[in-house]
Amino acid sequence: MINMDTLLKTPNKLEFLHPLHGYSEKLSSSGSSRVQNQYFGFGSKKPTVRWGKCGNLRASSSALLELVPEFKKENLDFELPLYDSSKGAMVDLAVVGGGPAGLAVAQQVSEAGLSVCAIDPNPRLIWPNNYGVWVDEFEAMDLLDCLDTIWSGAVVFIDDKTKKDLDRPYGRVNRKLLKSKMLQKCISNGVKFHQAKVIKVIHEEAKSLLICNDGVTVHATVVLDATGFSRCLVQYDKPYNPGYQVAYGILAEVDEHPFDVDKMLFMDWRDSHLDNDMELKQRNSRIPTFLYAMPFSSTKIFLEETSLVARPGLRMDDIQERMVARLKHLGIRVKSIEEDEQCVIPMGGPLPVLPQRVVGIGGTAGMVHPSTGYMVARTLAAAPIVANSIVQCLGSDRGFSGGETSAQVWKDLWPIQRRRQREFFCFGMDILLKLDLPGTRRFFDAFFDLEPHYWHGFLSSRLFLPELIFFGLSLFSYASNTSRIEIMAKGTLPLVNMINNLVKDTE
Repeated sequence: MINMDTLLKTPNKLEFLHPLHGYSEKLSSSGSSRVQNQYFGFGSKKPTVRWGKCGNLRASSSALLELVPEFKKENLDFELPLYDSSKGAMVDLAVVGGGPAGLAVAQQVSEAGLSVCAIDPNPRLIWPNNYGVWVDEFEAMDLLDCLDTIWSGAVVFIDDKTKKDLDRPYGRVNRKLLKSKMLQKCISNGVKFHQAKVIKVIHEEAKSLLICNDGVTVHATVVLDATGFSRCLVQYDKPYNPGYQVAYGILAEVDEHPFDVDKMLFMDWRDSHLDNDMELKQRNSRIPTFLYAMPFSSTKIFLEETSLVARPGLRMDDIQERMVARLKHLGIRVKSIEEDEQCVIPMGGPLPVLPQRVVGIGGTAGMVHPSTGYMVARTLAAAPIVANSIVQCLGSDRGFSGGETSAQVWKDLWPIQRRRQREFFCFGMDILLKLDLPGTRRFFDAFFDLEPHYWHGFLSSRLFLPELIFFGLSLFSYASNTSRIEIMAKGTLPLVNMINNLVKDTE
């Protein structure tokens, strides 16, 4: 949901020309990420403005997009210590990608005294995404100071009659502060930076050679791929057929909005805004979208229309059309747009080959929550695991090679309990893929009636298989009879597949 430069190609021909460097929960069209793909409606010519009788913009996606400003890259004012290729020195760790995941590992490995080189085409560029997290997740990592806004709770609208109040604080990440904090610590720890793009990696017995597009070769014992969903360095040996979360968001100045500024809007599944467009309403009934909103004041708000998961993903212009209809119905008149985001997040699919020479983290390592699209907190929490494993192998007297170190890191990153947890989440995604709007409403009506321990744990990847089984049984008990029948009918095959995968997967 908001739930972060290499080429990604998937079987349905999605092409991410510039995924966020090293980390991608959202791909921002206002940033360096722009998906040039006709299926999703990206890369189209700038729309023509259409004016209403009174001179106001009509409720059309063309009019809305006309308010989107030209993106201006904003860089942090840091003097980065550069990697000196002329010396040909080998580093302990080369981190490819400068997003939150890559920088977190670079920071923690260098704190232990190991040499680190961070490679990224734009290492000082401020991440363009609006990251949202549950406050308790960042509190557990001592990162509360990196939240610039905190809401006391969240709200879910199931339909026009049913509203859920979630007593769980939610926050927006101050991406500029978080990156500044990480960069400062990396610089203090002696991390060297190289501004380039890795185009090839050659593995030798004792080291790996990272060939960059500027002709420089970086020599490293271990390579960490933190390039988001690029899958350029980390290898997969199974067909890649994930579901896709697709969303369009705007940070906007509005005349007014109807939302409580003390609560964030987690999900709004209402569809009364489509009553005057039956064709669009029918499309939404088949593959529903919801509104996610962060109200910063009575006139400033982040609004995002989101398709939770679909295969194939919804077209971007379809989602924009639904958003415009919703905003018009809610009486929200957009005066200006500070930034926009076009987001495509692969969810589920197979894990990469375990183990392999290149270590992965974040999207490239299959760490996106297959049922929700969340990854920020999960990946930041995994960074110490990856870093500690590297330090234990390379900082010891045991003389681990690059291959042995990589194998140990993969083992620590994806232990059997995490792989089983992910199988269950993929099972949940497979059910969500089959639900229309009424079925989705029934599902989340029961989901948010669960004991907080269960829905908190599910969304934050804190439940493991034994508890996930109780979670599933509890969800089934809270569900309506119609929902139970639907879950049994549509969930039987995914359940069988999950059980088969669990049986096959051993230590």
